[in-house]
Amino acid sequence: MEFTEKKCRAIYERERTNIEKKLKSLLINKNPKSLYNPCSYILESKGKRLRAFLVLLSAKAVGARYSSVHNASLAVEILHNFTLVHDDIMDNANLRRGLPTVHIKYDLSTAILSGDNLIAIAYQNLLKDTKEKHKDVLSIFTQGIIEVCEGQSLDKEFETKSKVTIEEYLQMISKKTAALAEVCCSIGAILGGGSKTEISLLKNYGKNLGIAFQLQDDLLDVFGDEKEFGKIVGGDLREGKKTYLFLKALELSNGKDRAMLNSVIKNNGVKKSEVASYKKLYEKLKVIEITAEQVEIYTKKALNSAAKIKDEEAKALLIWLANSLTKRNK
Repeated sequence: MEFTEKKCRAIYERERTNIEKKLKSLLINKNPKSLYNPCSYILESKGKRLRAFLVLLSAKAVGARYSSVHNASLAVEILHNFTLVHDDIMDNANLRRGLPTVHIKYDLSTAILSGDNLIAIAYQNLLKDTKEKHKDVLSIFTQGIIEVCEGQSLDKEFETKSKVTIEEYLQMISKKTAALAEVCCSIGAILGGGSKTEISLLKNYGKNLGIAFQLQDDLLDVFGDEKEFGKIVGGDLREGKKTYLFLKALELSNGKDRAMLNSVIKNNGVKKSEVASYKKLYEKLKVIEITAEQVEIYTKKALNSAAKIKDEEAKALLIWLANSLTKRNK
């Protein structure tokens, strides 16, 4: 069978629909409603379900069926949504995927409690697919949570830190974003019965894909379409976040341009009306092209790992997924 782009997208949409259905049915008739309605609201917001799909693909890549890791795929998707709830609270975000964030729709206490409940539900689902010999899966999953929290803490720390290097930034996104993609691929491969070599290949795929994904997110935050992106464009600049674009611009600038960038650090962000001028500065310093090149470099690293996968369907899907994320606009 030839796995064209159309065929790959059809498989992805099929599996995403299955994931959506399972997530929707997960919390039906659960009480108290004051807890489970917000939890359902979080899980029903239409995301890409990439983390869940990575678990499925990684199991398929080592010769297992998608159905053998359905519960584990739900676990990582729930975990991901847990992190988004708390990220939105910490970032004072009003929108997520074009909808009001949980702490805006309900209240802060409800959002915190709902997030806490989701992490327990994630473990509950992971255990359904984790056999006795797979205790290391729980360790990987737990370590993933720790890394995500460490990454988020570094992200917040960088907002008030006067000097952040690009190396430090890449370390931060390796924890905050890439670690979870790495966890997804590792868990899928282990539960699917993969060899050490296969597990390592898929783990590296997830890590590099995660870094490329976050760098693309940095680009979209400044140059994306707000309706497509589902978040306020320029949010990172307004919050004073030191993204790859910002740090590269700072490295390449001098004179008035550098003073302008340093004012972002001094003032802990910029006003909404100032975002456009920073876009022009980024264009002038060519940091858009430089960041796009980095996205391509990490994507190629992921593709190199995917190319060594034996299962033809999984290989085609892993390659298609990496390429489609590089070109995404949301």
